[in-house]
Amino acid sequence: MWRNLLSLRQLSQRTISTASRRQIENRVAEKQKLFQEDNGIPVHLKGGAMDGVLYRLTAGISLFGAAYVLYKLAEISMPKKQN
Repeated sequence: MWRNLLSLRQLSQRTISTASRRQIENRVAEKQKLFQEDNGIPVHLKGGAMDGVLYRLTAGISLFGAAYVLYKLAEISMPKKQN
């Protein structure tokens, strides 16, 4: 049992330590340049088309939620009819 546990530990250390690491280039300067230029586009839409989609989706969900809350408030404020 102890031998199996030690071999498992060695195996896990070996796979982690010998895994090739991906080099990620630093693109912060590019993003800063993109977001700081004055081109008349709001900052929440400067990321591209996906930012526009996310903005519209978030606004739609917020409007739906506000309308649903108002509907529920109106529903619970009216007394139910007694049959």
